Amino acid sequence: MGFIDSHILSFMTFLPLLGAAVILCVPKGKDETIKWIAALASFLPLLLAVRLWFTYDRTVAGVNVASQFQFVEHYSWIPSINVEYFVGADGISMPMLLLTALLSFLAVIGSWGIDKKIRGYMALFLLLETGMMGTFIALDFFLFYVFWEVMLLPMYFLIGVWGGPRKEYAAIKFFLYTLAGSILMLIVLLALYFNTTNPETGAHTFNLLHYMSQTTHNAWLKGFDIRILLFLGLFIGFAIKVPLFPFHTWLPDAHVEAPTAISVILAGVLLKMGTYGLMRISFPIFPDVTVYFALPMAILGVINIIYGALCAMAQSDLKKLVAYSSVSHMGFCLLGMAALTPLGMVGASMQMFSHGLITAMLFFLVGVVYDRAHHRQIDGFGGLGVVVPVYTAFIGFAFFASLGLPGLSGFIAEQLVFLGSFPVFRTLVVIGAVGIIFVAAFHLWALQRVFLGPLNPKYATLEEINAREIFCLTPLAVLVMAVGVWPMPILNLLNASAVRLVDLVKAVI
Repeated sequence: MGFIDSHILSFMTFLPLLGAAVILCVPKGKDETIKWIAALASFLPLLLAVRLWFTYDRTVAGVNVASQFQFVEHYSWIPSINVEYFVGADGISMPMLLLTALLSFLAVIGSWGIDKKIRGYMALFLLLETGMMGTFIALDFFLFYVFWEVMLLPMYFLIGVWGGPRKEYAAIKFFLYTLAGSILMLIVLLALYFNTTNPETGAHTFNLLHYMSQTTHNAWLKGFDIRILLFLGLFIGFAIKVPLFPFHTWLPDAHVEAPTAISVILAGVLLKMGTYGLMRISFPIFPDVTVYFALPMAILGVINIIYGALCAMAQSDLKKLVAYSSVSHMGFCLLGMAALTPLGMVGASMQMFSHGLITAMLFFLVGVVYDRAHHRQIDGFGGLGVVVPVYTAFIGFAFFASLGLPGLSGFIAEQLVFLGSFPVFRTLVVIGAVGIIFVAAFHLWALQRVFLGPLNPKYATLEEINAREIFCLTPLAVLVMAVGVWPMPILNLLNASAVRLVDLVKAVI
């Protein structure tokens, strides 16, 4: 395993791309072969992610920014402009890598019901997985931007070709919102490149670790007004992806029109890239501006919690309800991050991981009932609990995990956010805690209207959840319960990196 371990991040990132290339070479009419190739190409990165999880050294306490990363690969890529293939993993990226690998594999299995243009679908999906993996390991800003943009095109086509009735509108809206954020990110990338140098060579650099070292910035970049503008450019770019109010309007449309497996990836992984980008790039590169905007970011987080929950409560479409619940839950991430405490940062990272598991379950489950009933209107059902008891048990479990039932991962994540934020933002934390009431209300209300009460005769013979769907849901349910009961493995992983990040930001105070 020596060679594989030394290049494990590259294997995890590019094996799906290799799988996509193989799929494009498969002759027409071999749809089953394509499905198995896609499953293998997404299963191998999952095996490597598990290997990465158990070989990651949690005892390393880095004394500087560079020492916190493990499994580092560092090569020159485009020497003329000093672009490097520079990748590594730390405690913040590790859970995201495991989450991405797991959800990608399950989403491929969940997509086996796709019967239209299966070759193009699977090839684009595997390209999307490569972009997601690469984003979580890139330590060169140019490389990060390339992987970030790689995700845009396949997601556009996966929604626009295989989506619902309004798929073109949803795909274009997603593309334009994300492209706007990417343009802002590109402007900041260029500003940092031309005003930051490698201390060893004196050449301009895209190295994120050099950006985090404030001594490498020239006088222009040290101007606080300029740094505010650059921070806001990055913040808006990442806020669109989270999405934060008021940049969230693309999300419900994209979710409602996207195929089930794409909704799983969109909510389970892509939304986390916004908060990850803030942690990996914005906060450590602009620590002084981060401290300056801590309160406004916390206020935005609480607005997301309340606003998303109230919007979810008003929905009649089950999938749109889950989409707005994601807006609400991502607000907890921003609140914990804005507190700039180790516990708040750990809580935000835990919320990213936990929400990825829970929301993936919810979108899988919504897809199950839609495949059978061909609609998602909450008031169009009723009494399904007696017809599909196994399905009801799964969705009840996912609902209670999402509303923060003790013993499940959602509770641990939200409590860590509150505990880490309360010493800094007491009033905001109290307001945010009230939002949990609304979160519980829309989950329980939907559960009552769809699964309890008198049975709608139209669905008296609704088909129960099948083995393939149970296969996709079971690993997620097990992890949600395991993290809720025994969170220490992931907390130990997150703690050292969270402490280092907070120390780096607060060093400017």
